[in-house]
Formats: sequence, C-alpha cells, structure tokens
Amino acid sequence: MASIRLLKGRIKSARNIAQITKAMELVAASKMKKAQLAALAGKAYAKKIYDMMMELAEKTDISNHPLLSPPKGLTGKRAVIVISSNKGLCGGLNTNLLRYFVSTYPDIKKNSYITLGKKGAEFIVRVGGSLQADFSSSIPFVSTVPALIDMVTGQYLRGEIDAVDVVYNEFFSALKQTPVKKQILPLRVEGLGQEYESIKTDFVIEPSIGEVFDLLVPQYLENQIRDAILQSEASEHSARMVAMRNATDNAVSLIGELTLLYNKARQEKITYEISDMVTARLAVEG
Repeated sequence: MASIRLLKGRIKSARNIAQITKAMELVAASKMKKAQLAALAGKAYAKKIYDMMMELAEKTDISNHPLLSPPKGLTGKRAVIVISSNKGLCGGLNTNLLRYFVSTYPDIKKNSYITLGKKGAEFIVRVGGSLQADFSSSIPFVSTVPALIDMVTGQYLRGEIDAVDVVYNEFFSALKQTPVKKQILPLRVEGLGQEYESIKTDFVIEPSIGEVFDLLVPQYLENQIRDAILQSEASEHSARMVAMRNATDNAVSLIGELTLLYNKARQEKITYEISDMVTARLAVEG
C-alpha cells in the first residue's frame, strides 16, 4: 500500500512539473521571437552605421581622434563588460559563457569588470574579480547603454585602461549560441572592410565630414553594446525554451515509467489479495 501511494504521489508531482515546464517553454518561445526579431533588426542597423563609419573614415583625417588613437598609458588593464542573464533555467548558457570568460581572462584580478546580469556579477565576485559596476537591476539592459558608454570612454580617455571588451553570447539560432569577445575600444577602422562591403559613393555633408564623424563615433559605440545585449537576450530566451522543452519531455517520460511501475504494483496487490482469498477458502473447506 505504501509503495502504491508513493508512486501515485510521484506521478502527480511529475505531471505538475510537466505543466509548469510546458508553460515556461511557451513563455520563453514568445520572448525568443521578439528578441530574435530585435537582434536581426539590430544587425541590419549595425551594418548601416558601420558602412557610414568606413565611408567617412576614408574622407577625413582620423589620426588625431581620441577614441581612434592608442591609449595614453600602457597600464595593462582592460575594462571587460560581461553580459549574462539575471535568471537561470536556461541550460548551460551561463556556464559556457563564464567558462569562456575564465579561459579568455585567466588573470581575473588584472582587469576591472562591468556586468549586466546577476549570474555574471555573482561569479566575478566569487572568484575575486574587481567588480566596478553592476547594471543587473536595470531592466531592460539596453536602457543602460548611454551611461555604460560614458563610463568606459571616460576611463579610456583618462588613460585608466588600455581597452574595453564585451563578452556575451552570440545568437545564431534557437539551438546554437556561442560565447564571443568583442573589443570596442580603441576603435579600429582600418582593415575592417572585410565584414561589410563599404559604399563607394560621393555625397555632400553639412556642416563637415569631420564633425559628422565625431558625432557618429559615440553612436557607433552605443550600437556595439546594444547589439551585444540584443544578441545575449535572444540567446537566453532560446536556451531557456530548449531547456524547458527537454525538461517537459523528461517529465513525460518519467510519468510513463512511474505509471508502469504503479500498474505492476497494483497488479501484484490484487494478485496477493486473490491468493489470500483462495487460501482462506481452502482452509475453511478443509
């Protein structure tokens, strides 16, 4: 009797889990579609603003631009922006990202870190890294981009750091998200034309190409961070959708196995009861 009651309880718990994970899968799928559209739209915008940067860089003197010049002093220190998720239940997404982060920056204490996402912030504090700022509570993350850019560009122009990197999950598909590192400072204009095809046209710009280029550089930097955030969010929702789907499938499989055990236990109980009845009848007749 105890075994049957235990199996019935486990079957009920597995069914409840399957219902919850199925609901979470549907929610994640809905968010993934929106995040995927935003990430794809962001890539199109990134291409256009990059083309403009390349075109204007060829038409003006950029040698004296502070964000295109080498750092003032070689401190050996970098500012690393780590974009993770605030919540778990997304498979190995954060684990793979943090493993890649550790392999990329083996000397954790050498650099300073800025985080978007509690998982990354908790990890950096746990391993003894210098957490300069945490924007995990700012939702959505894209709202922090202007303040984030002001912080890192100010440090770079003052010579406090040599470079600024972003570590995040690049979204490729619902089944593939890959941790990557992207350097956003110092800006590199020369030699980057292989990724995007530059537009070769003549045009008139007012007030001047140099002034427009100076205004475009901060926009380009913001776009680099914004694109990384959108890629990371699309990766998170995709990974969570797949993880919840796998959890639902496992729960359904467990329900089947438990149901089979329950039926066997119940059949054994019925067999024992019949056997007891027959034995008692034979004893009475004898």
